[in-house]
Amino acid sequence: MIFDFSTISFATFLTVILGLGILAQWSAWRFKFPSILLLLAFGFGAKLLFDINIDNYLVGNLSEQLLLPIVGLSVALILFEGGLTLKFSELKESGAPVIRLCTVGVVIAFVATTAVGIYIFNWNWRVAAILGSILVVTGPTVIAPLIRHIKPSRKVGAIVKWEGIVVDPIGAIMAVLIFQAATAGDWESARTTVLITLAKTLLIGVVFAIILAKVIELLLKKHLIPDFLHSVFIISIVAIAFAASNQFVKESGLLTVTVMGIVLANQKSVSVKHILEFKENLRVLIISLLFIVLSGRVNPDDLQAAAPDALLLLVILILVVRPLSIFGANLFSKKTNYKERFFLASLAPRGIVAAAVTSIFALELEHASHIPEYKDLITPEIAQQAQNLVPIVFIIIVGTVAFYGLLAAPLANKLGLASKNPRGVLFAGANTWARIIAKALHDDGHDVLMLDTNYRNVAAASMEGIPAKRANILSEYVEEELDFTGIGQLLAATHNDEVNSLAAKEFTHIFGSADIWQVAPLDEKAHHTNAVSSLMRSRILFSGRPNYKDLDHMTNRGAKIKKTNITDQYSIQDFMTDNEEAVLLFINSPTKGLRPASDADLKKLSHGTIIYALVCGEQTV
Repeated sequence: MIFDFSTISFATFLTVILGLGILAQWSAWRFKFPSILLLLAFGFGAKLLFDINIDNYLVGNLSEQLLLPIVGLSVALILFEGGLTLKFSELKESGAPVIRLCTVGVVIAFVATTAVGIYIFNWNWRVAAILGSILVVTGPTVIAPLIRHIKPSRKVGAIVKWEGIVVDPIGAIMAVLIFQAATAGDWESARTTVLITLAKTLLIGVVFAIILAKVIELLLKKHLIPDFLHSVFIISIVAIAFAASNQFVKESGLLTVTVMGIVLANQKSVSVKHILEFKENLRVLIISLLFIVLSGRVNPDDLQAAAPDALLLLVILILVVRPLSIFGANLFSKKTNYKERFFLASLAPRGIVAAAVTSIFALELEHASHIPEYKDLITPEIAQQAQNLVPIVFIIIVGTVAFYGLLAAPLANKLGLASKNPRGVLFAGANTWARIIAKALHDDGHDVLMLDTNYRNVAAASMEGIPAKRANILSEYVEEELDFTGIGQLLAATHNDEVNSLAAKEFTHIFGSADIWQVAPLDEKAHHTNAVSSLMRSRILFSGRPNYKDLDHMTNRGAKIKKTNITDQYSIQDFMTDNEEAVLLFINSPTKGLRPASDADLKKLSHGTIIYALVCGEQTV
């Protein structure tokens, strides 16, 4: 330990881990690194270097009474948020693979992992089976950041997302059933107990969830909840549903909140997008705190003792269990090709649910070993094996996140299931000048997609070989069903300034505000009493900030696209001198790739940058 921070106040402790969590998230974004890996590293580092550990503030059994319930509720909120992202429209292509992975794939993974625990590590079947059920999970805490990092195709992304969210409650429920069987006296009692528990879990987890979701939908539809209470009201209902379900059947709350999220996401009466956006922010905060807190609780000596078994299990999970479950689940299926299966077999990171459920059942087995009626079933040796599961699972989490986090993106690019650095352009509007620009970019190999409600514009784009669809940029179809593989930025270029602004706001959560652009509005230079607020607009396109009519007028006069390579001998200033009326449209630099140009780019561009400009005269290359 470099410095002893064990005496800092609890408020300071919370401040430190919050700061570390957000720093880890920012660093992961800045350096394109899996965020979960950095969070775990920060948590372990804070423990080893500064003794920043929540156990310093937990006395006696507060860990069980306070920390684990908080972790459980946090996981419930994360799974509910994940459920809110699951749209049935995504299952048109990926439905069959998702069902196979969440049924056959789960069974194969459970059986294989349990067999490894029994026959290779000589664990008691109770411990091996509980671990086998826990390790079938992946989870939104690790899958969502990786999908954001990898940017896979729509089909593969939907399969991974659905599997990651749905198998979490499945794994937790399986662990409950295994525990029930492990503490039953005989096979007949075990079978009866398991069947009753399963029936109760499904009844509560599905029926209770649907009823609550419909009540929420009705309250929102009737405007019985004010807007400012929507998010906190939903959070409170999720917490109540989670706690109430767990009171009836242990760990059934995770299924309840997941089903609630899915039902609310797929109803059409009211919009829950604003709630989802709030929950996404909450999820980032929760993940940042939980991973640092839980990783900081793991004793380094326990990690070292568990390392040999954990590393061997890690290798078996990556090289044997996951590929076996993926290819076994998709055997004789035509819904996925070999490349997609190979990628899915190379993506199964474990996250916070695995850590939380392991901690819960390690305590459950330890407690059961002290109860007289279970002493013959749960021996001290079994309890010790269960305690060893916690450091083993943390090593599995670190190992799988590191391996899959570093491998998945390059593999997806290699297999053609993702773009290494998607800088393609989505055009909202397929008018004449937008088609001229899109044609030049498309001919140079850049991904483009044009959307327009005008049939003639779409037909004209298609006749010119430009990918185009007749669709409203603000429709649910565009956001939920179009595949944006290779697309990384939006150009709102319709003749309607209000539609452009709305589209820019609508797609911020997909592309990010830095890659959302719109053509300069017609009222940009109007008095502030008549102009739309700048807060309602995104970044303005092109040098000189021409509006729709300016660009339309230039193309009607015969303006063409001129592509020029900037060198040390021919600078951007030289180009503008030779083409005084040119409008700089796009820049393709060796470091940042393709992006729309702005007035700031007129000052200096580096050697090797290619520019696209709208100039009078013939197109030159």
